[in-house]
Amino acid sequence: MTFRFVQSRRLSDLKETKVYQEGRTEGERSLVLRLLARRVGTLPANVEAQVQALALPQLEALGEALLDFTGLDDLLGWLQGNG
Repeated sequence: MTFRFVQSRRLSDLKETKVYQEGRTEGERSLVLRLLARRVGTLPANVEAQVQALALPQLEALGEALLDFTGLDDLLGWLQGNG
């Protein structure tokens, strides 16, 4: 067994752990919230709570969609259709 294979396997195993997935989700959530604040301004508490409740695939989709947002209404529309 080569070192690269063992190293690759360990990384693969790590990515499957709950701790890794939770950390990845929290990182994505933090980034999306910061980007939203810059794009649309301070989020109302109820809207921030909706974003906080999104799963990782939804956060990733929101992270891409927010690049086209011009205001809070765009975010609200996205959340209504995807949240």
